[in-house]
Amino acid sequence: MKWGDELPASHDLSSLRLLGSVGEPINPEAWMWYRDVIGGGHCPIVDTWWQTETGAMMISPLPGVTPCKPGSAMGPLPGIGAAIVDDNGTPVGNGHGGYLVLTEPWPAMLRGLWGDPERYIDTYWSRWPQYYFAGDGAKWDEDGAIWLLGRVDDVMNISGHRISTTEVESALVSHPKVAEAAVVGAADETTGQGIVAFVILRGGVPAEEAEGGAIITELRNHVAHEIGPIAKPRQIMIVVELPKTRSGKIMRRLLRDVAENRSLGDATTLADPAVMNLIASGLTSGASED
Repeated sequence: MKWGDELPASHDLSSLRLLGSVGEPINPEAWMWYRDVIGGGHCPIVDTWWQTETGAMMISPLPGVTPCKPGSAMGPLPGIGAAIVDDNGTPVGNGHGGYLVLTEPWPAMLRGLWGDPERYIDTYWSRWPQYYFAGDGAKWDEDGAIWLLGRVDDVMNISGHRISTTEVESALVSHPKVAEAAVVGAADETTGQGIVAFVILRGGVPAEEAEGGAIITELRNHVAHEIGPIAKPRQIMIVVELPKTRSGKIMRRLLRDVAENRSLGDATTLADPAVMNLIASGLTSGASED
C-alpha cells in the first residue's frame, strides 16, 4: 500500500491461491487492498491469531469455507476452545469485548518455560487459573466473529475512556492517503494518556503536503469523525518506516519511548534496528490537542 498498486501490477501474480496475514491485526482497508491488488480478488485470506507459545494457529478462517469479514480473524479453528471474558473471567456475549483466552488444552500447547516454572504460571495462568491468557484483547461482533484488539497493555486510557490502539490505527488507515499507522498512549498531565500516532503515507502523496501541517490536521479530524472527538490524536508523526520484529509485530514500546522523549530501550529484536534512527531523524510532529 505504501508504494501504490504499480509494483504488484508489474508482476504476474496469477499463480497465487491463498494469502496469509500474521503479526499485527490487519485493518479492513489493508485487507481489501491485499485481496484486490495482490490476490486479484479471488484468493482467500487467512488472517490468523496465534503465538510462538501456542505452537500453531488458534484462530483463523478456513480458506474457501469460512465467510470472511475484512479485518476479522473470524473464530477458533476446529478443536480449539476460545472465549472472550471480562475482568472476572466471565465469558461475554456477542457485541461485547474483553480478554481473549483459550479454554481447553490443545496438541501444541506449551507445558512450561525452561528452568523457570513459576514464570510460566505467573505469565499465562495467574489471572484466571482455568484459562490460558495470552495478554490480548478481543471483541465479538453481533454475528459472533472475533475482532482482535492487540495487547491489553496497548489499550489507552484517555480521560477515563478506554480506546484500543488498533481502533485508532484502523481509522487512520481508512484515510486514502495513509498506508500504515501505529498508535501509542503517551503520558499526559491533563488526560492521563494522550494518543500519539506514527503514520506512513501512501506513495504519490505530494512531498509538500507530507511535509506541511495540513495533512496532520486532516488526519486528526478524520479520526475524530470515524471514532469520536475523544480519539483525536494529540500528535501525529509522519515517518518512513515503523519498527517491527521479524514476525511483523510493531514494537510500540520503542514508539512510546519516542513519544515520551525517553532514551530508546532494547531494539535488538527488530528486523531492521536502523529504522529507529530513521524515525528519530525524519519525523514531522503534529500540533498539540486543541
